[in-house]
Amino acid sequence: MRCPKCGSRDDKVIDSRQSRDASSIRRRRECLKCKYRFTTYEEIERSDLRVVKRNRTHEPFDRRKLATSIAKAFEKRSTSLLTLEDVVDEIVHELETGGREVPSSVIGSKVLEKLRALDEVAYLRYASVYQRFQDVDQFVDAIHTLGRRVKPNALQRELFPPEPAPKSTQGSRNVPISKNHGRV
Repeated sequence: MRCPKCGSRDDKVIDSRQSRDASSIRRRRECLKCKYRFTTYEEIERSDLRVVKRNRTHEPFDRRKLATSIAKAFEKRSTSLLTLEDVVDEIVHELETGGREVPSSVIGSKVLEKLRALDEVAYLRYASVYQRFQDVDQFVDAIHTLGRRVKPNALQRELFPPEPAPKSTQGSRNVPISKNHGRV
């Protein structure tokens, strides 16, 4: 392994650990020349899984592409990176046990299934891109599929705030005031 700092090929492994799902090994290394420490990951290369796109073209499955699309759905949401990594691991495992070719629609469906159980906002974000929503009605339909009732006015954004209610004069007495600002 080449040192990222000095480029030397001489290093030693200080620590090795399996990932939580035992699909990869994390190795902590130290360069013997400059003593710089760095981390590498070792995993089985699975290049035989291919994705059949909507336009019927084929391309190799890219785990990073899947992880990036899921991360975009969770942007500015309070979900840990470990949770997202677990979701990606589960989906990849399901895909690998299913065969050598997988339609992109199957991948999208699996992602939606996981997101629906995890975070409804992320589910809607992903669904809007995956299902190519063209208008608000498709969003409303997707919200209804989540099983929630939407109040009729909840989807309308108020462009202007409501006018304040007029102040009630009830309960105040009209007491004449003299010119010297005292009460009569």
